[in-house]
Amino acid sequence: MKKIVREFEFTAEELSAIRGYAASLGITETTARLLYARGMTTEGKMRAFLNPSREHFLSPFLMKGMKEAAELITRARDEEWRVAVFGDYDADGIGALAVLSRALRIFGIEPYLYVPERTEGYGMSIAALDRIFDDFLPDLIITVDCGISNADEVEYAKEQGAYVIVTDHHELPDRLPDCITVNPKLKDDYPYDNLCGAGVAFKLAQALIGEKAFDLVDFAALSTVADSVPLTDENRDIVAEGLRRIEKRPRPAFSALLGKASEITSQTLAFTIAPRINAAGRMGDAHAALALFTTENEEAIAALAEKLNVYNSERQRACDELYAQAVAQVREEGAYGNVVMLAADNWNAGFVGIVAARIAEEFSRPALLFVRRGDMLRGSARSVESVNIFEALKACSEYIEEFGGHAQAAGVNVTAENFPRLKAALDEYIGAHHGREDFASKLYVAGEGEDHVRVAHELALLEPFGMGNRRPLFTLDAERLAAAPVKPQSPHVSMNAGGLDFMYFNGAKELKFLKSDLKKTIVFEYNLSRFRGKEYLKGFVRAVLPAGGGDASPEAFENTLLSLRGDPVAAAADTAETDAFVSATRAACAYGLAAVFYDKDTLAAFPSLAGMPVDVFRLSSGNTENVALYAPDPGCDLSAFRDVVFLDRPPADALCTGRANVLVNGELSGARSLFALSVARDDLLAVFAALRAQGDRVTGATYAEAAKSCDALGFAPEQFIFALAVFEELGLISFTDGRLHMFRGKHTDLTNSALYNAVAKLQEV
Repeated sequence: MKKIVREFEFTAEELSAIRGYAASLGITETTARLLYARGMTTEGKMRAFLNPSREHFLSPFLMKGMKEAAELITRARDEEWRVAVFGDYDADGIGALAVLSRALRIFGIEPYLYVPERTEGYGMSIAALDRIFDDFLPDLIITVDCGISNADEVEYAKEQGAYVIVTDHHELPDRLPDCITVNPKLKDDYPYDNLCGAGVAFKLAQALIGEKAFDLVDFAALSTVADSVPLTDENRDIVAEGLRRIEKRPRPAFSALLGKASEITSQTLAFTIAPRINAAGRMGDAHAALALFTTENEEAIAALAEKLNVYNSERQRACDELYAQAVAQVREEGAYGNVVMLAADNWNAGFVGIVAARIAEEFSRPALLFVRRGDMLRGSARSVESVNIFEALKACSEYIEEFGGHAQAAGVNVTAENFPRLKAALDEYIGAHHGREDFASKLYVAGEGEDHVRVAHELALLEPFGMGNRRPLFTLDAERLAAAPVKPQSPHVSMNAGGLDFMYFNGAKELKFLKSDLKKTIVFEYNLSRFRGKEYLKGFVRAVLPAGGGDASPEAFENTLLSLRGDPVAAAADTAETDAFVSATRAACAYGLAAVFYDKDTLAAFPSLAGMPVDVFRLSSGNTENVALYAPDPGCDLSAFRDVVFLDRPPADALCTGRANVLVNGELSGARSLFALSVARDDLLAVFAALRAQGDRVTGATYAEAAKSCDALGFAPEQFIFALAVFEELGLISFTDGRLHMFRGKHTDLTNSALYNAVAKLQEV
């Protein structure tokens, strides 16, 4: 289940300093704590962080190789060399090409630009170099966002008579290219090593054309956001300056991609522009994105932007299909180790990286997806925050043909023979270097929601948000919530708690839990928006988790009752055997076990469950981590688990268990609440009569909610819920838009209700 983790803890001395900084800067202690926790440990650093600008840009000449690169490019200009720029096909590479090509033109060089298509593979290749030499015969080749892992290709280019300058930002391989190399990860005097490829190109532009390079900062900002590098230090200044440039003087290319976006933030770049640039490369037409960012022809820009929009739509559809196939494969093979590795023949290599990121997020583990091409598998790796996938791959490189990337993402090629060996080696390496906490589905929270308006306004000063500067999350404790869909049939829910209006996207599936009397914790982020001159503040819900305590009886009983619609189950163990199985299974693996129970007293009989997270009604995480689940909603999908253990014997199995091994403890009953129900006709008629007389008091979307809305009209809540379920099954009543509707004059028999028959049969045993 998802775990709430405090983003920071402070000593008394640190708290005293933080309070002083808050007072001096005129900000809340909440904001000052956030800044301090994110590395701004002095007033000066806090002030600089709150005021990002070009004034904080570092000298490019602090970077190793920069002086030599600028001198060689100056020589190329003065001697009228032919200069080619070799980039990459993603948003970072395209942005880097846009930056350096424009800077070179300003500097006095008309460059030849080359961007490979994804089918050519990542980075330089001999075939690509041959095409460049055939078309252009360059005297100098400059790489952007690639080249650091291409020592052999650099030698080949030099053998053809060209000088080479490599500018890159990826992790350093054991063997560096023998040429002028500019990479912030090299040991030098440059104090920041997290620039993206376009960021490095921007620093080279600064070295060549000075302050004129500032006009190109919007390209660098887009690439910085798109490449998921930390938005701290100089990256923060680059993105902040780029956003200002886009807001004041957006290029026609940016305007065409932004459409009617009302405000421009880092999220706008990340989710509106970047996916469209990446889509071109993923659809095999990276040249379209490059053309969009290098042409000044507005008619061509409009056509190219529309082409990228179409590519993006096609990419979204294709990614959804690939994701569905990948998840199905995970469920088939199981995801019970420290890494998820999948392969298929028919996947598009351009999409596996996107889907790998979704799989990594969902299963809270590094994910690698591959496409088979004969005996070779080409893939993309994405990781979770706590695992450096580049270092893991490096440690297992004996099984890899080729790889490159950085801490959170990498490209990997492996032979079919070595695929299972690499999977086993990665699983072993990651398991040896990381504990279970590194794979928990964590929600890092900054504090409790308070002084909502002021804090929300101050948090806007922390923009741009992104990797390394995540948007802060807050918590708010609640019990029963008056949650409701924003409109009929909507999957989205609105509610209010603690004086703040909340929007819970796709929260309708959790209405039963939200409306229960269980204590719960809302995890949310503040969202300030403006429309027609008016400001709106909402909390965007990221999760609602059980907080322990409160009463779940009506909802738990309803789920227990409705489970009778499932299939009969056969008991196969007693409590001692079940406890031993759970203990052994937990000890063997941290994933794959779902322990289900319907009676709230059942847990006390299982010492093996100590410390296991407990979800209520539904799973709060999809990562198959070992979990106990109380009174699950009928139809709850547990098919991704290896073992589903019923700690008490359920009335029936109404869950989706797929191919899981199912074990049922027959010694304890999960149906005790059903034995107290009356199936006498007169008792049910009494409830029906009360409904006819006082039906206007009955509201709700579930039977439990309806019972609570009217205090069960004086009946025992369980009996009332049972009667409602039977009457609706018989067609005597219905709930539409949360209100009770009765159908008069209809004659039927109680035995026509499957639920009624199931309860009656249960009580006969």
